[in-house]
Amino acid sequence: MTSATSLFSTVETDLRVLTDNLKNLVGAHHPILYAAAEHLFGAGGKRLRPAIVFLISRATMPGQDITARHRRLAEITEMIHTASLVHDDVVDESEVRRGVPTVHSSFGNRIAVLAGDFLFAQSSWHLANLDNLEVVKLLSKVIMDMAEGEIQQGLNRFDTSLSIEAYLDKSYYKTASLIANSAKAAGVLSDVPSTMAENLYNYGRHIGLAFQIVDDIFDFTGSLEALGKPAGSDLKSGNLTAPVLFALKENPILEGLIEREFAHEGDLDHAIALILESNGMERSRELAAHHAQSAVACLSDLPPSESHQALTEMADYVLSRLH
Repeated sequence: MTSATSLFSTVETDLRVLTDNLKNLVGAHHPILYAAAEHLFGAGGKRLRPAIVFLISRATMPGQDITARHRRLAEITEMIHTASLVHDDVVDESEVRRGVPTVHSSFGNRIAVLAGDFLFAQSSWHLANLDNLEVVKLLSKVIMDMAEGEIQQGLNRFDTSLSIEAYLDKSYYKTASLIANSAKAAGVLSDVPSTMAENLYNYGRHIGLAFQIVDDIFDFTGSLEALGKPAGSDLKSGNLTAPVLFALKENPILEGLIEREFAHEGDLDHAIALILESNGMERSRELAAHHAQSAVACLSDLPPSESHQALTEMADYVLSRLH
């Protein structure tokens, strides 16, 4: 089983410098924001997104060191991701993230919303200063996509007619867009040919979708310690994910429980049991594996390197989280 530590070993130093830079970039002007930044960037997240940016940067510049613009792109990517988490936690009223109290539970909603806004604004400022219009367009689209994903999720709560295609669209907007567009942006900063840049985009899109599907399976099978939130919390809030949508095709009782929004005592536990007993879990695993394998196929035009190998193993790592 591939671990995040071994997978990111070639960019371990890059990630350590990134964490220090992020705390300084965000918190320099205000003690409360610095406290929030320490809280956010010291919370021990996997740093998956900037790691992919660093790995692609190194894989597309064999024999050379990556540039300051590649490093700043990785920082911008993590800023955008973290800003979205801060806002998500306010919307979802989550008390814990990555096993530590969320920003809003520690500092209040007002500070959390402003901290998220500040991170989005600062990422936009640093993005503009990269002086690369294509990269600006790619990452600006991500911020639009994230908002679109949140809106779609809000509008489709408890909607049992939701299709797998609509679920994947929402998952792209909320999760995969950032990974896909930052992967392509890293290639653009390395001046790769347009066909390779597009392949890097598709690598990020497929890895992002696989990652989200695995997270959605985890919502039913993970422990409170691993998830940092109670199992089934997405379902309870009306967010219908792949395991639910596949299970709905098998069991009409589940549809009734969801449509009455688990109004009766025991409804939620009954629904979770029906989902775990269905083929929904296995079909979701197959869907995640399909996207992980599709991601690897997108790397065929990259030259051999340690970073290329790590990007390939990323697919195994995403799926290995299920075991």
